[in-house]
Amino acid sequence: MSGTAVVTGLGIVAPTGIGIESHWNAVLEGASAIRPISRFDASGYPVRLAGEVRDFDTKARVPSRLVAQTDRWTHLGLAAADAALADAGVTPAELPEYEMAVVTAASSGGTEFGQHEMENLYQHDPEWVGAYQSIAWFYAATTGQISIRHGMRGPCGVICCEQAGGLDAVGQARRLIRSGSRLVMSGGTDASLCPYGLTAQLTNGNLATGKDAARAYVPFDAEARGYLPGEGGALLVLEDEAAARARGAERIYGRILGYAAGFDPPPGSDRGPALARTITAALTDAELEPAAVDVVFADAAGVPEADRAEAGALAEIFGPGGVPVTAPKTLTGRLYGGGAALDTATALLALRDQVIPHTVGPTEPAPGYAIDLVLGEPRHQRLDTALVVARGHGGFNAAVVLGRA
Repeated sequence: MSGTAVVTGLGIVAPTGIGIESHWNAVLEGASAIRPISRFDASGYPVRLAGEVRDFDTKARVPSRLVAQTDRWTHLGLAAADAALADAGVTPAELPEYEMAVVTAASSGGTEFGQHEMENLYQHDPEWVGAYQSIAWFYAATTGQISIRHGMRGPCGVICCEQAGGLDAVGQARRLIRSGSRLVMSGGTDASLCPYGLTAQLTNGNLATGKDAARAYVPFDAEARGYLPGEGGALLVLEDEAAARARGAERIYGRILGYAAGFDPPPGSDRGPALARTITAALTDAELEPAAVDVVFADAAGVPEADRAEAGALAEIFGPGGVPVTAPKTLTGRLYGGGAALDTATALLALRDQVIPHTVGPTEPAPGYAIDLVLGEPRHQRLDTALVVARGHGGFNAAVVLGRA
């Protein structure tokens, strides 16, 4: 085996669409999936807009016995994993079980399932609490269920780094492939649009409370006032390149060229944010100079202080306006454990079709943000490499460099 990690399959379950082309077409059209929350009555909450995965038929996509045993975020993850394997043309039963691994990202865990069980406890008594509460809430539930369902018995794990976790999962998948795994299911999903989940998200103070769906989440804009939540994400099939070619893989979306992770210093430290150092480390790992990067898929927190820090890091590394920057996540909201995984899938599609999707919502970068934010319409140009950046609440930073197949 070569030890080079490539992506051969994508499974997308996102507010913008279920399936690769449904999502990708919505992104290129700038079709926002931000709507009033419909999964529960959010009229009494300060945040009433989100990106929901609508028209997801759980019974049609998830085995019936698992529907009652697992939370919605795992339902979305199981569906995405099935789609990714089908896209890759992989039949797990035909591969050595201990050479297949699963590493996913998780942020919220099974909050909706957990909420219902807590309601049973508080409104009735412990006998009303189901046994599956012990696993459905657990942040490793999706990894475990995918592993069991597809007989993937190699090294399995879960990364809990909030929004940055999707890139950290890809980085861990690459490590496993370099150490001998043939195939790794990686990426992540999240689903925390329930009263308990939304209340937990509100505590960081960074959610946007605007009522205009078109302008509530506008990263890098002078009117940025936070971000909107969302659910869903993407699962990716990563394979050793030599093994993928030997089995006759139908397509390779791209290569994982570089990865790095960092952590911000504590508040009040004389050291600056870790993002610039993390991006630089990822480029070093990829053995690339900044000029080789053709597009950046930004973290785009929508919080002025965080946006300013990210714009500053990009200008420091690439020069003022030195690289096109985009943030398709304004169409979906931030998906936490699923967000960076979806950005990675979207970046691979951009490399495939040689087009940079535009950022919907912002009108122009705020004064002092020296970035080339792609606005208005997609930008067609040659793309050989893409940088995906993610930050998670609490100081997590991650960066992945992708190369065209």
